[in-house]
Amino acid sequence: MNIPANNKGSLGMSKLAIVNGKLADPAGQALGSGVILIEGDHIVAVGDVPVPDGAERIDAAGLVVAPGLVDLGVFATDKPAFHFGGITRAALMPDQSSPLDESGLIRQATRTGKPDFWVHPIAAATRALKGTELAEIGMMQAAGAKAVGTGRQWIADSGVMMRVLAYASGLGLTVITHAEDGGLAGKAVATSGETATRLGLPHAPACAEAMAIARDIMLARVTGAAIHFRLVTTKAGFDLVRAAKAEGLKVTCGISPAYLFLADNAVTDFRTFALMSPPLRSEDDRKASIAAVADGTVDVITSSHDPRGPEDKRLPFADAAPGMAGAETLLALSLNLVRDGHVSLNRLMALLSANPARILGVDAGSFARGSAADLIFIDPDAPWIVDSERMAAQAGNTPFDRMPVQGRARRIMKGGVFL
Repeated sequence: MNIPANNKGSLGMSKLAIVNGKLADPAGQALGSGVILIEGDHIVAVGDVPVPDGAERIDAAGLVVAPGLVDLGVFATDKPAFHFGGITRAALMPDQSSPLDESGLIRQATRTGKPDFWVHPIAAATRALKGTELAEIGMMQAAGAKAVGTGRQWIADSGVMMRVLAYASGLGLTVITHAEDGGLAGKAVATSGETATRLGLPHAPACAEAMAIARDIMLARVTGAAIHFRLVTTKAGFDLVRAAKAEGLKVTCGISPAYLFLADNAVTDFRTFALMSPPLRSEDDRKASIAAVADGTVDVITSSHDPRGPEDKRLPFADAAPGMAGAETLLALSLNLVRDGHVSLNRLMALLSANPARILGVDAGSFARGSAADLIFIDPDAPWIVDSERMAAQAGNTPFDRMPVQGRARRIMKGGVFL
């Protein structure tokens, strides 16, 4: 790629023209060609357009040019991992050392990524994420919150959840919820089935997910609220989401690569790096997850980035912390869906960029005029091996250790400036 040596200075010019790239427009059907024109920090035109006099030409050298990834629901901000994975915007979950339940914490969170990436905090739906008393959602929205979240937990009190949905709806915010009935899930660390029984792990039936989704869809219907199920991982859950969408409700859902490419047998030998929340599901549910991506039921693929060190993972399985470092592998693992014919590359960019940006209400994740000039230059065939000991993340807790993958972001542009 032909980039001036002093790119941060020279690329800060008012006009840029990206040429010779394969354009992965989330709104398109197939890879396109043409020019991307940028003025300042926004896209002004894409396609068969003339390059203005005086514009700086950036030669993409045949790489795929796509919107920067918008990661909807990370548990930590992690600059090296985000840059490696092509993530330019991250929606930060409210589950922090101090839960994001008041405006000062929201305001502070919005500044944590500058100038390297955008952070969009998700406001805690309830004080301290305890599920009992509503937090000051309106004030947190004014401070920069782009959505409301229940965190890692399901709000058991239906009255509280109904008030959260109604209040958020009045503010035009989406509620991002954890889909697992806490009464059933309890302290379970695995899904009921052969693997959990053989290992003697505390487990819960997979229907805990569908029960939570069913209730929250009913409440969304009553309130007219927009609700996003951050992770849906079972066939029964996807069936409920499909029906809600067919009804015209404002329901969306997401998934992480772990649930697309791993089943519950991945925890064999008590592998804590495969301990997730919700836990990994059966092989049938894994196949249903891929089908849900292919048929459009799934709206978002998220890394659920949650780096955990040895003090959290090298413990007895039931005592270890759930989660994985997913930012670096998000793009490469998701590209498997393209290679296997489940989605087109353009559709994948809708799942990784355009749809999460829309749910957050930010002008990013697309090539539309006025969209933020946050772009990534992808080599979709670049081979590399996931190595937990060499990951850029704060911790290398990945169940995909030593897996060969293909595809990575070669360069990242944020607001018209290469990072």
